[in-house]
Parts: sequence; structure tokens; C-alpha cells
Amino acid sequence: MDWAVIIFAALQAATPLLLAGLGELTTEKAGVLNLGVEGMMIIGAVVGFIVTFHSGNFFLGTLAAAAAAATAAAFFGVLTVYLKTNQVATGLALTIFGLGFSAFIGLDYEGKTLSTLKPLTIPVLADIPYLGKLLFQHDVFFYFALAMLAALYWFFAKTRSGLIVRAVGENHHAAVALGYRVNLIRWAAVIFGGAMCGVGGAYLSLVYTPLWAQNMTAGRGWVVLALVVFAAWRPLRLALGAFIFGFIGIWQLFSQANNISVPAQFLSMTPYLATIIALVFISLYARQQSTPQCLTQPLPIRL
Repeated sequence: MDWAVIIFAALQAATPLLLAGLGELTTEKAGVLNLGVEGMMIIGAVVGFIVTFHSGNFFLGTLAAAAAAATAAAFFGVLTVYLKTNQVATGLALTIFGLGFSAFIGLDYEGKTLSTLKPLTIPVLADIPYLGKLLFQHDVFFYFALAMLAALYWFFAKTRSGLIVRAVGENHHAAVALGYRVNLIRWAAVIFGGAMCGVGGAYLSLVYTPLWAQNMTAGRGWVVLALVVFAAWRPLRLALGAFIFGFIGIWQLFSQANNISVPAQFLSMTPYLATIIALVFISLYARQQSTPQCLTQPLPIRL
């Protein structure tokens, strides 16, 4: 096997997981659990594909994907943050809606393809042996994901606004006492999370496999939810988890292509088996205080 090729492909496979994961991490940091990641990703995938297919503009398609998923997230936020509906049930409903909605509006686009988005080759750095190919010849989505990773790490670790979001998720009563509009902050975090999930979905239909196919997210939204827990709600750990899952997924594809004497069914389930093992490990050994203390708890008063 060519490990350089595998690692390069693993970084590409990790990109949509990282994009959506950063959005869900922000949402959960604010104290809201949105199980509709799969639905928002598939909405972003279909809307981004349709807009790009008709306009020929990848940037416009990505913006449309982010806006569509953010709109779905905004409705979710109104229901859960302001109307106090059950977050788990509402998130599942969002996923079911997203899958059905995408299948309906994407019916006429099944099997249609787009031109390939050319990678950004960074001068000088791309010529570095080995590392140049791995890190400096990717598409714009990859670099956007890295930029958002750095931005959110800095936001939560170094800024007052990030501290406020964390405070809302850890102790909303204290945040209210300090005069912060908890519900508005949570709603904004939910909308941001939806937009990031939409961009992650757009990556799948515009770059990773530049075509539209029903259910093309293939459970990645559920993997994202597991990765956020695996990362203990920390951005850098989330990036590591996304790469590990992407690497396992790509490795099993290369293994099947090289006729390794392991049943193909077992290789196909390897990424999800690894996710389950990681969650079991976290549940046994992770410290409980890493979980936002007010996660899934609505504010009992209207603010």
C-alpha cells in the first residue's frame, strides 16, 4: 500500500467530519444537543449541489448549503430553546425531515455530476518532499476546516465571548445572574452549528464525490455526534478523532481493493466498530466534568 496516498485520502475523508463536528461542538458547548446533524448535512449536500449545478459556482453553492442548513437549525433552535421541546426528539425529527426533504428535491438530480473542484496548490510549500503532497495540495474546503479549527480553538480558549458561550453551557443560572441573554446565545450557537453542518454536507456533494445520490451522507452525522463525545468537547481532539475515523474508513477501502483475506463485510463495518469502541472507552475512563453541565437542559425561565 502507498501510505502517502492513504493519509492524503484520509485527510479528505476527515474534512466533512471536522466541519460538521466543529459546528456540533459549538452547539453543545452552549448547552444544546442537536441530534439532527445527519439531516442538516444532507440538506446542505442537496441544496449545495442543486445551486452549483445550475450556477456553476462552487462558492455560491456552498453559501446556499450553509444557509439552508442554518435555516433548518434555526427552526430547531426555536422549538428547543424558546418553546422548550425535547431536544432528543426534535433532533431526531430534524434528521428524518432532512433525509425526506433531500430525497424529494433531489429526485431530478440523481446521478448527475459536477466538474471537479481543482485543489489549491500552495507555492513553495507544495514542493516539500512528502509533506507537500500531504498538506499543501488540498481543496479550499480542507483549508477552511483548518482555519475554523484554529479560530474556534482561539475563540473558546482566549476570548471573552467564548468564555460566555462556555458559561451558558456550564451554568445557565449563573449566566442569567450576570445579565447574559442565555436563550439568544444558545440560538446563535445552534444556527452556527447548522451552517457548519451544511458546509460539511456540501463538501460531500461538491468535492468528495461531485454528484448527488440519495442518503449520500451515509451515517456521517451520527459519527460526528460520537466524535464530539470522543473529543471531550475540545476542538483539537475533535480534529484527531476525525482523522482517525477518516483513516480507518480509507484503510478498509484500500484493503478491499488489495484483496486482503478479510471478509469485505467486516472491513466495511470497521469504522463504525472503532467509533463504538471509542465511545465505550470514553464512558469508562473520561472524567464526567468534561461534559457541559447544562447540556440538554432548557432554561426554566423565558429570557
